[in-house]
Amino acid sequence: MAADLRIDARWVLPMSEGTGVLENYTVLVTDGKVSGLCPTSECTEEAGETLRLTEHAVLPGYINAHGHAAMALFRGMADDLPLMTWLEQHIWPAEGQWVSSGFVYDGTQLAIAEMLRCGTTTFADMYFYSGDSIQASLDAGMRTVSFTPVLDFPTNFAQNADEYIRKTMDVHAKYRHQALAHIGIGPHAPYTVSDEPLKEITTIANQTGMPVQIHLHETAFEVAQSIEQRGQRPTERLAELGFLNESVSCVHMTQIDDTDIHILQQTGASVVHCPESNLKLASGFCPVQKLMDAGVTVAIGTDGAASNNDLNIQGEIKTAAMLAKAVAGNAAALPAMTALKAATIDGAKALRIDEFTGSIEIGKAADLQAVRMNNLPQLPLYDAASQLVYTDSSRMTEYTWVAGKALLKAGQLSTLNEDQLIARAVQWQQKISK
Repeated sequence: MAADLRIDARWVLPMSEGTGVLENYTVLVTDGKVSGLCPTSECTEEAGETLRLTEHAVLPGYINAHGHAAMALFRGMADDLPLMTWLEQHIWPAEGQWVSSGFVYDGTQLAIAEMLRCGTTTFADMYFYSGDSIQASLDAGMRTVSFTPVLDFPTNFAQNADEYIRKTMDVHAKYRHQALAHIGIGPHAPYTVSDEPLKEITTIANQTGMPVQIHLHETAFEVAQSIEQRGQRPTERLAELGFLNESVSCVHMTQIDDTDIHILQQTGASVVHCPESNLKLASGFCPVQKLMDAGVTVAIGTDGAASNNDLNIQGEIKTAAMLAKAVAGNAAALPAMTALKAATIDGAKALRIDEFTGSIEIGKAADLQAVRMNNLPQLPLYDAASQLVYTDSSRMTEYTWVAGKALLKAGQLSTLNEDQLIARAVQWQQKISK
């Protein structure tokens, strides 16, 4: 049978084990999955649609491994403030007043449109009204890994940890059979969730196979407070509870030492690095190369647009690669191909979805992007991987496919109405500003 889509590309970067940059290769897509990968000169198969992208790099769609999508509607609202001031005096009060089902749906679709334009095909989301975030994603055709948050204290979403967990399971029951929705659970942080809910979350995750995501070691204050109050570092507490394992992704990890790295090694937990948010909030520096040298999986996320202020994962990759070199004192730290893997296959591993996506391999979902590589800021071109990382190529993304469907086609969104998204964002800004 003929494939549905044939993509003849100048470069293909599969991100699978043992592959580098393939030149003049063809990707075939059938029923939303990759059905072929071969040299273009050897490919005789026809397809319902053929794209000859002779100046493009085709690679897996980026995986934004941590964020709060609906917070795109708070973009720029409380800039230039330290984390706890930003949270306690600005973000949490604003959330209490404005966050609702409609807020989350509109904000998530605004975020998705931005992410699609820079080649993102999967985003992890930890936010209230997670069902509305998932529905916004499904309506747009986007893949999401949704972590319903859990906290000890009340919000306008839930009153206590038990209710947050119950709502998580309601979302799991409703959406777990949706191919593009992967359901997880998201205890906010060790300082906002007590031991008993953490134990319950561990039990649920072990029974259901749900992934878990938590903010961890984000600031020096968080670590110092834990040592003062409990006599142990947050990672030590979580390991003692049996919470940390291969299903858990730990976001930020800017304040870590050899003890923490050893715990990650022993438990198999992964790290999600959000360099630009960490820099903006002066939270610290994640020692990415040291973690990778220890065998810890490191993914990349943007965090929310309220603390970044964009959701451009390609820009995040560049920041991550350059920052890693400065932190390690080694210009060879986090080289380009490794950085791209952190934003693709390693992101999929951290979120426990690498069976489905993250690399261009036969049988996996055709979650792909195509980036034009012959624009002035990208020339001359000697190394496609290096050029993707160190030049701002995100503005050059022309196609983004999720499960074989083009959500960005020749630079135009196909499932979202950009004018409507802009109008809704302006309406929310006007309400919130008052």
